[in-house]
Amino acid sequence: MTPRSYSRITATIEVRMTSSRLPGKHMLPVCGKPILSHLIDRLKRVPSLTEIVIATTTNAADDVLCELALANGVKYFRGSEEDVMRRVVGAADSVNADLIVEITGDCPVIDPEIIEQAIRLHLHNQSDYTGNAEVRSYPDGMDVQVFAASDLAEAAKITDDADDHEHVSLYFRRHPERYRQLHLVAPPELHWPELGLTLDEQADYLLIKRIYEHFLPSNPHFSCLDILRYLRSNPEIVAINENVRRNAVPA
Repeated sequence: MTPRSYSRITATIEVRMTSSRLPGKHMLPVCGKPILSHLIDRLKRVPSLTEIVIATTTNAADDVLCELALANGVKYFRGSEEDVMRRVVGAADSVNADLIVEITGDCPVIDPEIIEQAIRLHLHNQSDYTGNAEVRSYPDGMDVQVFAASDLAEAAKITDDADDHEHVSLYFRRHPERYRQLHLVAPPELHWPELGLTLDEQADYLLIKRIYEHFLPSNPHFSCLDILRYLRSNPEIVAINENVRRNAVPA
């Protein structure tokens, strides 16, 4: 098999303003700016990325997300609200991406070093799918998945399953016989799979806001390990969102 070569490695951020559980969550303020801006800042610190694209919808409610993208110096693409798979395909096509690094807007404290590790693992091992969301070991909210743009475009044509089109990389994970898969597992100090660091409900926002307020401005590059050490020392903060129910199917 001829080794694949990737010159354009693109992070796609799936976001929309019409979340059923917490509408408008990506524009919620944290330390003086929208929470999505903080996520973009973190992605800009991933060395291997050549592009960041916000993958949003054609819904007028998402106009504000396109304005935020421009204000933060990143691209945006507008596609289907329901067919997230094709939306990500379109976002990748819009910047001629070779390799997609799939991120959801629900992960505003994701660690850039974990993303970089996933990219390097994927490239070094010539994997078809690399991620840390299928085999849970990292906290929920540190999710990154890496795959070729051409593979996603092909999968979008092959499958008509609604779940596949809602959960972008699900088709890859359902077919290990077709796609070589690598699953990034957390080292012991980062193993806390039951911890929720995703932005799904108001309680999540309050916890994430506390994290940013603790680390900014003195440590803007805080890591996953920094977060876990802080939370282990402050269990009352962990309790803020401990009753939030999570989606069992990663994007």
